[in-house]
Amino acid sequence: MMFETILFEVENGVATITLNRPDKLNAFNDQMIDETTAAFKQASRDKEIRCVVLTGNGRAFSSGQDLADVMERGDSFSIGDHLRHGYHKLIKQMVRLEKPIIGAINGIAAGAGVGVALATDIRIAADSASFMLAFSKVGLVPDSGTNWLLPRLIGQARAYEMAVTADKIPAEKALAWGMVNRVVPAAQLMETVAAWAGPLATGPTLAYGLTKRAMNQAWDSDLFGALDYEAHLQEIAGRSHDNKEGVTAFLEKREAQFRGE
Repeated sequence: MMFETILFEVENGVATITLNRPDKLNAFNDQMIDETTAAFKQASRDKEIRCVVLTGNGRAFSSGQDLADVMERGDSFSIGDHLRHGYHKLIKQMVRLEKPIIGAINGIAAGAGVGVALATDIRIAADSASFMLAFSKVGLVPDSGTNWLLPRLIGQARAYEMAVTADKIPAEKALAWGMVNRVVPAAQLMETVAAWAGPLATGPTLAYGLTKRAMNQAWDSDLFGALDYEAHLQEIAGRSHDNKEGVTAFLEKREAQFRGE
C-alpha cells in the first residue's frame, strides 16, 4: 500500500510509521488520519509484523488537527462527525492492535497529537519533546481519547490542569508525571527505540497482545471480573506454541525462540 502523508517501513518484524507532514508540524488532515489508520490495520493483519513504532518526521511528533484544513470547510463542518469518522477509528485501531506499539515522541505533541501519542503502549520521548492540550486555546474540549487516557496515566487533577491551562509539559515533567516511560537525548531517540523494538519483535507476541487486552478490560471491571478474564486469557496463552517453547527453553537453560503464536 502506498502512502503520501506517512512513511511505512518494515524491517526485522518491526513496522515504523512516520507521520510525514513536517512543513505542517505533522498536523493531521483527513488523508493523514486515514493513512495512519490504514497503516495500523495493515500491521494488525501482517503476521510478520510483531511490533510497531510510531514517530514524526522533523521537529514535531504531531501538532494535532490541521486547523487551516478545517477552516476551508466553512460552517457546514461537523467536528463531532469528523471525530467519529476520523480520530476515533485511529485510536480504536491502535488500542485494539494486539502487538506492542512504541511511541517515539520526537518533538511537540499537541492537541489530537497527544491522544495519538497516548494510544501507544510504551512512550519513549526525546528530551526536546513536549505535550500540550491546546484545545482550550481555541475554545474546544480535549478529544481523541485524551479524556480517558490522560487521567489514567497522570491523575485527573493534573490532566484537568493541562486541559484548562494549555501549558506545555516538557519531557522531563511528563516522565515525572508518568506520561512517558523514558526520556533520552534527542540524538539517541531512534537508537533507543530500536533497542526496545528488536526484543519485542522477537518476543511472545500473542502473550503481549493478550496482556494488552487484559489491562484494557480491567479498567472497566472489578477485581473478581478481572480474575475471571485473566483465567480465560491465560487458557489461550497456555495452549500457544510460545508457552510450550518458553517452558522447554527454561528447562533446557537456553534462549527461547518465540514465533509470536
